[in-house]
Amino acid sequence: MNRSTFYPLSALLHPIRQRLEAIEISDPQTARSLCKLIPARCPFERQIKLFDYTLVRIPPLCKLNPFYDQIVNLRFKSLVYLADQCGEDVTLYF
Repeated sequence: MNRSTFYPLSALLHPIRQRLEAIEISDPQTARSLCKLIPARCPFERQIKLFDYTLVRIPPLCKLNPFYDQIVNLRFKSLVYLADQCGEDVTLYF
């Protein structure tokens, strides 16, 4: 992507990023749902092996998502809410 197309795209995505960052977690059920829906690590990352020899390594593709940081932050907020406010064991979500 060249520089001239990046800035308008970034400007278009900025309000969505702000809305995602502004979400506050205040309900245990919502927090649990978010922790279950948002994976702890990228599900696309793979290593294809044959007899302990790595043939192909597929890198994590989640970072191509323009909202990746905001979504991971939302999962983190949910985990913190469940641990601090509800006193739940959050190791279930890892």
